[in-house]
Amino acid sequence: MAIEYRGEKFSGYNKPKRTPKASKSHAVLAKENGKVKLIRFGQQGVSGAGKKTDAKSKARAKANGRKYPNMVDNMWAANR
Repeated sequence: MAIEYRGEKFSGYNKPKRTPKASKSHAVLAKENGKVKLIRFGQQGVSGAGKKTDAKSKARAKANGRKYPNMVDNMWAANR
């Protein structure tokens, strides 16, 4: 059951879809108590969840004799 809303096609209510040409990365057509609303969310261009540290910072931390690569992790380890 395809639903068309403002020129966009959705597979159903409350089912998110990708929106490559819009300002946000995803959109969902929500319906509650008979009211229909288009909700856009997400940041365009983000490929996935951010990684807390990368290989360079881990290598730098190891070279400096630290077990954890960033200051927050070092503070957390010191307070354990």
